[in-house]
Amino acid sequence: MTENSEEILFGRAGGVATLTINRPQALNALTLTNYRRIAPALAAWAADPKVRVVVVSGAGGRAFCAGGDVRAVHEAGRGISDARDLTATFFREEYQLIRDIHRFPKPYVAIIDGITMGGGVGISVNGAYRVASERTLFAMPETGIGLFPDVGATRFLNRCPGWIGRYLGLSGARLKAADAFYCGFATHVVAQDRIEPLLAALAGTGWRGGREFAQVEALLGEHSTEIGPAPIAALQPAIDRAFAADTIEAILDALAAEAVSGGPDAAWAGETRTGLLTKSPTSLKVTLRQLLVGRDYDLEQALQLEYRLTQHFMAAHDFYEGVRALLIHKDQRPCWQPASLGAVDDATVEAYFVPLGERELRF
Repeated sequence: MTENSEEILFGRAGGVATLTINRPQALNALTLTNYRRIAPALAAWAADPKVRVVVVSGAGGRAFCAGGDVRAVHEAGRGISDARDLTATFFREEYQLIRDIHRFPKPYVAIIDGITMGGGVGISVNGAYRVASERTLFAMPETGIGLFPDVGATRFLNRCPGWIGRYLGLSGARLKAADAFYCGFATHVVAQDRIEPLLAALAGTGWRGGREFAQVEALLGEHSTEIGPAPIAALQPAIDRAFAADTIEAILDALAAEAVSGGPDAAWAGETRTGLLTKSPTSLKVTLRQLLVGRDYDLEQALQLEYRLTQHFMAAHDFYEGVRALLIHKDQRPCWQPASLGAVDDATVEAYFVPLGERELRF
């Protein structure tokens, strides 16, 4: 077995095909090579009548998948590696895989047990079933590395209750299982010690043609657990008051007003405002514009818009600076350019949405 094959483990149990991301030292972050192993396997399983269900999980006990390998993209864009075209091919093939997952004709079950962020969200939330556990930690933290929430976030963040999606996309706030379920990111919550029995039940199922989705849903229901109230539901009125505004400046003003109101969510508002001011100003403004533009987009439209945005970000400054500060040198002190929201004018934002011509992503 090669090193690459060890990073993506394939298996079969009854009518269940299994895919395990086996990069625990990297919190199962996915490389382009990984994507290139997953895509043909999914295509083969879609065509194989013996495969009734696909289950995707992460090895190591800490993460489902913490994202894509943005360090490799950073190195390519900076000319550190020889893979100069990675800034285009990584996102193109990642998004094509996400689209295949979204359109997969059989039950696709992602076990989002542990850290699930960025690219890990892409290969889970866009599939049919997402099973969270008490160890789930879910986030889209891209504005903190000078990027924007992608992998279909234009669609799935806009499908959250109220203005929660804007809050999550701009702030990168982290959610646990109850909140992920409330937002629609998880379809079921299964206690960690019930995951193996669930997988065994799936493997032992006598599948009935045309009934696979109903059978999977029944088993997921049988193994699900009560999760209690979602903290973010109680916070939603404050989120909706602050994040309904259509400019970042207005959102910050609303948070400031909430913070001095003396209300029950004043501390949250102050902390959220402080956190937003650490993000890339360009990322904040582009992200808000992205979510406004794509409010009614289907997944293909979302990915096409996001690919366009990635290529403009790859040609700019903040992504490389964000990855340097947060993931490489880890000084947590990015020097954004422009450094202030006021310096990011409408023309700067709109430049990120300019079509790419022949380089556009097409399905």
